[in-house]
Amino acid sequence: MTMGEFPAPQTPLYSHSLPALEQWLRQLGAVQQRQNPCVWDLHRPEWSARIELEVEDLAVAWHADGQTRLRHFPYGLSRGDAEAAILAGP
Repeated sequence: MTMGEFPAPQTPLYSHSLPALEQWLRQLGAVQQRQNPCVWDLHRPEWSARIELEVEDLAVAWHADGQTRLRHFPYGLSRGDAEAAILAGP
């Protein structure tokens, strides 16, 4: 897999290498935290999100209007579905 190339969007997250997952998060606009490389911050005008690459799943905490919504997505979820869920916001 070359830089900028991913498995098909319907491919489960667990079939992506860690560098591919990191590149995907960067392309979404997320920024990796220096102190914790498993945590990524994503900012949109209406909300922000904290994305964490956990052992068992992908945890996403959206922050908007003073509220936080947390969801866990299994690595068996396709990259396309995970991206749609993340970008849909809280």
